[in-house]
Amino acid sequence: MAEPYITDEQDYEAMQSLEIGLELSESEYSEDEDFIPVVELDSSPSFLLNSDLATTAADAAAAENLNFHEEEVEVEEERNKRRRVEKIGSGGDIYCRVEGDDAGGESSQSSQRNRNEFDGLFCPICLEAWTNEGNHHICCLPCGHVFGLSCIEKWLRQRGRLAKCPQCNRKGTLKDVRKLFVPRIAVVDEESQKRIRFLEEKCASLGKKDVVLCKKESEWKRREAALQLEVQKCKERTIYLEHLLGDLQSRPSGLATADRGSQGQHEFGNSIYTDFYGQGSSSCFKLQGELQVDGARLFDVDASGKILLLARRVPMMGGSHVLTKMSLIPPHESEDIFLSPGTKIIKDLHISPTNGRLALFASLGKKLSVLSMESNNVILSYDLPAAAWSCSWDLNCSHYVYAGLQNGSLMVFDMRMTGSPVESRLGHTNNPIHTVQSLQHISTLPSGVKTVVSASSIGMCQWNFGGEEERPFLIPETTNQGVCISLSYCASSDDIVVSYRPRVEMSNEVVSQPLLTPSPATGQGVLGSHLHLKRVGSNYERLGVACSTVSDIRLPKSSIIYRQNQKPLFATGDEVSCGLILRELPSFTVTQRLRSHQHFIHDVKYTSTHSQGLLGCLSEDTVQLFSTKLS
Repeated sequence: MAEPYITDEQDYEAMQSLEIGLELSESEYSEDEDFIPVVELDSSPSFLLNSDLATTAADAAAAENLNFHEEEVEVEEERNKRRRVEKIGSGGDIYCRVEGDDAGGESSQSSQRNRNEFDGLFCPICLEAWTNEGNHHICCLPCGHVFGLSCIEKWLRQRGRLAKCPQCNRKGTLKDVRKLFVPRIAVVDEESQKRIRFLEEKCASLGKKDVVLCKKESEWKRREAALQLEVQKCKERTIYLEHLLGDLQSRPSGLATADRGSQGQHEFGNSIYTDFYGQGSSSCFKLQGELQVDGARLFDVDASGKILLLARRVPMMGGSHVLTKMSLIPPHESEDIFLSPGTKIIKDLHISPTNGRLALFASLGKKLSVLSMESNNVILSYDLPAAAWSCSWDLNCSHYVYAGLQNGSLMVFDMRMTGSPVESRLGHTNNPIHTVQSLQHISTLPSGVKTVVSASSIGMCQWNFGGEEERPFLIPETTNQGVCISLSYCASSDDIVVSYRPRVEMSNEVVSQPLLTPSPATGQGVLGSHLHLKRVGSNYERLGVACSTVSDIRLPKSSIIYRQNQKPLFATGDEVSCGLILRELPSFTVTQRLRSHQHFIHDVKYTSTHSQGLLGCLSEDTVQLFSTKLS
């Protein structure tokens, strides 16, 4: 039988007195041994000495007169120190607590924790696991302390009338023993529960702090991204100003001084630029008028008829698309021409260069339409297999018109045939054709062959219609420059300017180019380039290239201004100043900066009469008209 586990010092003294009462030999036991004898009594009425009787001599004498039957005493000897053996755990591990050891409070506390962990699993007398049946059935006394049945019965018999609970010393008898029918008792350590609650509250507090820190980190990252964006803008602005400074240094001193002055006005927030740099210069454009419009995106000018035609979207009318005719003669009367709902957004618009009474426009509603400027009615409309992105009149024959489609194909129509196109060809890619320009006929081509150039994202392409059917071919000088966003053509001089923005991603391949890094902020402009070409016979000669800030999301329009006996000018919108810039070709030297707009410039058109050149530019809410005298 395992040694009982005595937790009370008084019980220990009582057992010492019991040893004296039984007259055990002192030589058999050492004073330092922790020995607790177990006495089995007869079933006849009897009583045992307790700690109270053992404290007096009379009690010791009474104990000597008791009649005992056979007694078995199991002794475990341990020399040097008094020990208590605690057997815990189902694995049979033994932990010894040395009372006289110098280990101090730390080992005592550790042992106490080990004991508390297993109080609900083992009998506190024998330190053996109790059972739910048999002799060692789990039971309890009225005080609530739990023991094994055989152990508590033996304990109470040994003490008779003076029997007490081994743990709290409250009186108890054999009749008070109650069996408990439970599989297991788990004792909750209140200190551990308090510690757990404290740690849970601490974890919750740390979790709240972590959320706050995460929000602060997110805010810091947002600010860092904003600062990086500002740095990127400053870098692009620096590059732009460096190129601008180079242009200013390369021009005559008087002109450069005037340009610096106008640039300074813009830098300090003055939106009004100097309209011209020198008196009597034929290259200077003066502001003739500024008209307020609403929702305009495209326009064209009939200089001979003094008519302005605009493609608008009217927000007040549910976003309807209309064409607006506006007189260039004060008080600038206007008239709206409402289109059918299926027309949708108008992508390109041109008044006939040979007959100002007709206008051609292409729309995303898969329509190519011809408008009568006299009756304000659509007199001809072609159904297209895909949305139209661009259109053009033929410069050699007024009956032919062209349409560039969203799927990359180009169609030719003869207005004398209203049923179907004359020819339809596929391009090199499925990218939309955003610009179509008819070229002047050259003698090297057979009679009747019509030459057209188009622009899509891959570059400029030439098409020949009316001869042997052949595929269009890309102009080698215009490829691998970036994403082509604009093409301008001057029929009087055969000058062509193609504009590019950086190619960020094309056909799952990233193409990087020096000094053409796109800005992280959409709609703020990027540093792109302009390429000047001149058609010489059937070939194209590359004359110059220049860096410039271009739109990173829009397809801007530009124009080439022909000047007799002078170098041509290239007119394009500036993404930085929202104004119109005139550059001399082929050097792209800035010769004039015109008055700024509040919004980006969407379209630029130039036309001329015998004595006057008329230049117009359109922003979201304003049309500006500039004029110059032709020598």
